Amino acid sequence: MRSLWARTRELIFWWWIWALGTVVALVADQWLVAAGTGAMAFIAYVGWPVEAPPQFGLEHEFGVEDPEFLASIAGATGVPFSEGNRLEILNNGDQFYPAMLNAIAGAELSITIEAYIYWAGDIGLAFARALAGKAQSSVRVKILLDAIGSSTIGDEILEILERGGCQLAWHNPVHLYKVGRLNHRTHRKSLIVDGRIGFTGGAGIADEWSGNAQDSKHWRDVQIRIEGPAVLPLQTGFAQNWMRATGELVSGPLFYPPMEAHPGSLALQTIMSSPETGASAVRTLYYLSIGSAHKSIYIANPYFVPDQSAIDILGEARTRGVDVRVMVAGIYNDTWLARQNSIRLYGPLLEAGIQVLEYNHTMLHQKTMVVDGVWGTVGTTNFDNRSFAQNDENNVCFYDRVLAGELESMFMADLPHCDVVTLDAWRNRSAWAKTQQFIASLLQEQV
Repeated sequence: MRSLWARTRELIFWWWIWALGTVVALVADQWLVAAGTGAMAFIAYVGWPVEAPPQFGLEHEFGVEDPEFLASIAGATGVPFSEGNRLEILNNGDQFYPAMLNAIAGAELSITIEAYIYWAGDIGLAFARALAGKAQSSVRVKILLDAIGSSTIGDEILEILERGGCQLAWHNPVHLYKVGRLNHRTHRKSLIVDGRIGFTGGAGIADEWSGNAQDSKHWRDVQIRIEGPAVLPLQTGFAQNWMRATGELVSGPLFYPPMEAHPGSLALQTIMSSPETGASAVRTLYYLSIGSAHKSIYIANPYFVPDQSAIDILGEARTRGVDVRVMVAGIYNDTWLARQNSIRLYGPLLEAGIQVLEYNHTMLHQKTMVVDGVWGTVGTTNFDNRSFAQNDENNVCFYDRVLAGELESMFMADLPHCDVVTLDAWRNRSAWAKTQQFIASLLQEQV
């Protein structure tokens, strides 16, 4: 059952009530009141998500190692598994940035990038020069950036890309005639080279991700390099958003080359999620995986703001004896609103016996989950309503004990940098902390 507070928030964000109030205030010549109610109508109309979480059908019926699991994941998300892939997990910027730049240097046909974050700085310049160099050598380079997330890219990088002959477009620029889609951002981070090699994960293109998470100025993150047919959905997601932004159809062998030989033996599921479809495929992935766990669930996610359905299924998993651990960004968190909402929701998780770990070495930014030591996912999706219901996201999933074990080992290696949150400490937090969290909770669905 949804809580009373959740239903109250929904009532608060019924935009048409505020719009009606605006009309009444205007008729009564209450201009200040009309301005306030009109602003709230606008915020409610733009901010309230169009997608809602599942409330039924979340019962535990089979495990991730049962044959029914993979069939259900493919069927419920609408995304089949593709065979013949290779996947490499890359830990922190010292591993993934050189691998990405090396792939760019080896490009022969095309390079496409879809990114929420491309910021000014040394890393941004390094990528810009590499991309411009390939464009000058007749490689097709197309870059799609989120108009809000990458707004601080800077003139120097834009000039390098333009002079080099790269094509750059902006996803969903802020325009009055698009006000209804203002909150719809692309949060994807994908680099596709020659239609055969793909990179995705939590990291954008910025100095914050350089290094090896050695201090508070260098973020902790995970990317993956995939090669094979599983790259195709990443390219498709880019092409769909590129067409929305530019009107240009991306097609042909430069971007979709024939797959002459499979580079590996791994079956992968590449899930592209968008509010345009009306349902979050990545949310389905997470919830079904949690509901099918028998032994362990290890989630690392910076912004962990679960809805009531997620809290319930996580608690039910713990009741079944599943070892449930959730690692979140701690004191080094770049989003006050997400952190306050996350802390507020620790209580029911802790009461259920779930271990909550705050990573306090630097900003934790990876979005990973591993279940029962055999099923794993890495992607761009935060465990919050914004990623599930408002953003374009992507996650890559695999059923492989070796890769899942590698992801689990990374999780365990991060434990020494975490502080375990206790139920007593959470209950005894200050009145000021509780006040901040209550205020933040008004916007829980917008996080």
